Amino acid sequence: MLPATWSRLTCKYVSSRGQRTLSLFSSSVPSNWSKVVSDAEKIVGYPTSFMSLRCLLSDELSNVAMHVRKLVGTQHPLLNTARGFVYDSKNNLQMRGLVVLLLSKAAGPSHAASDLLSQDMVSGIYPSQRNLAEITELIHTAFLVHRGIVDLKEWTVSDGPLKDMQFGNKMAVLSGDFLLANACTGLAELNNTKVVELISSAIGDLVQGIYYENSSNPEENSLSVGVDVASWEEQTFLSHGALLAKSCQAAMELAQHDKESQRLAYKYGKHLSLGHKLNSDLQPFVKNSVGEPVTFSLSAAPVVFHRQIVGQARWHQQLQQVQTQRNQLDYSKLLAAVKSEKGISTAVDLCCYHGNRALEAIQAFPSSEARSALENIASAITKF
Repeated sequence: MLPATWSRLTCKYVSSRGQRTLSLFSSSVPSNWSKVVSDAEKIVGYPTSFMSLRCLLSDELSNVAMHVRKLVGTQHPLLNTARGFVYDSKNNLQMRGLVVLLLSKAAGPSHAASDLLSQDMVSGIYPSQRNLAEITELIHTAFLVHRGIVDLKEWTVSDGPLKDMQFGNKMAVLSGDFLLANACTGLAELNNTKVVELISSAIGDLVQGIYYENSSNPEENSLSVGVDVASWEEQTFLSHGALLAKSCQAAMELAQHDKESQRLAYKYGKHLSLGHKLNSDLQPFVKNSVGEPVTFSLSAAPVVFHRQIVGQARWHQQLQQVQTQRNQLDYSKLLAAVKSEKGISTAVDLCCYHGNRALEAIQAFPSSEARSALENIASAITKF
């Protein structure tokens, strides 16, 4: 069963069923994600896109970049990840580090911290918290690179020469490991046992979440049972939410804030991550892309909710109806089938539920520019 609260915690969503407007916090926040992130970056002292430059401009990664050039002309996903370092139009790549810095600034110095510690603050943020933001980004980027490893059993000539694809896989493993090693070194230099424990457990959660995703991948067998809503939320938290939630908690620990502040920071990071993932999953279903080829993952939230609503037997029937002669799926027809039920509106309701829960968590922090930026980010994920 889906939580009843979702139906009461919704946001503006225009569909063929009409327009519904309900929100826990009503404010005229900017809906443009890029503007929200750009404004937030100004508050923490410098653009977070520069946070990983010390690592990215090192001699080791310069050599990696030279080798990655050999993949130009192939379809290896490591190329897209590399391009993301240079140009990321959605401002998603550095979002986690930005949230850690904003929360650090919003919480401010702890009453338990010594005056000497407060003297080290720059723009209201401790150096250790800035280092933590960099570490969070390095871990996230390392896993993005590792996700770019290609299954060579599915290789086709159109992907590029086989030897180049094999080389790309080696580079994805080695460069991802290099980033992860740098993150672990920086983590040890923070000299805080609890923070090391938190971030180490987040790395474990990431591995477990990705393992779950791969073991229950509906793309490989579209007629498989798939995951239910509860399993989807658990897996999504492990693979997309645990790192930010625990990094937010760790930022409070570094400033010696009490357990309640740490709990609220964790809550904000958790719900923001889940809302952001739902927003991302919903894009192919709510945006108007006339003339563009329709494609989406069968593990996307609207599809998961649709499967639970219609039942396994009808879902199998729908998949068989949209299969082409080449035994592939016609995603345009499948999109129409998903839109015919309440899977999309259920995902929208859940996205708004998590956005509102993140807004609730941040209200306990003192009113400030940083808190307003965090509120804007939480509100932006509920805009479509």
